[in-house]
Amino acid sequence: MKAVVANRLIDGEVVFWKSGQWVERFGDAELFDAEAPVEHAVSVGKGQPTVVVDVYPIDLVQSDGRWAPLSYRERIRALGPTNEPTHGKQAEGGDVVEALRHAAGAARSTGRVDLIRRK
Repeated sequence: MKAVVANRLIDGEVVFWKSGQWVERFGDAELFDAEAPVEHAVSVGKGQPTVVVDVYPIDLVQSDGRWAPLSYRERIRALGPTNEPTHGKQAEGGDVVEALRHAAGAARSTGRVDLIRRK
């Protein structure tokens, strides 16, 4: 399972792809179980250089009955900022935030590795 992530250019906010638009909450993100729609979403996102930057897919794992990013980095980005539990997206609480907090894994997302390699 995968999701597509980027940074919104105007304010740097981490955003997630959902049906042709960008949303701020991981819980609202569109989840993909096939490669073709992921590649299409990444392609469309990369075609919006005045809207988002660093568009790439992230790998997901099951956590508390929900999907969460495999990569620790991506979980922090989905919760962030994480300097104080009452700040940022994590302050809202709920099932999605708890799944993000309890997810395990430290591998890099393949999409992030490809971005670093500039594939």
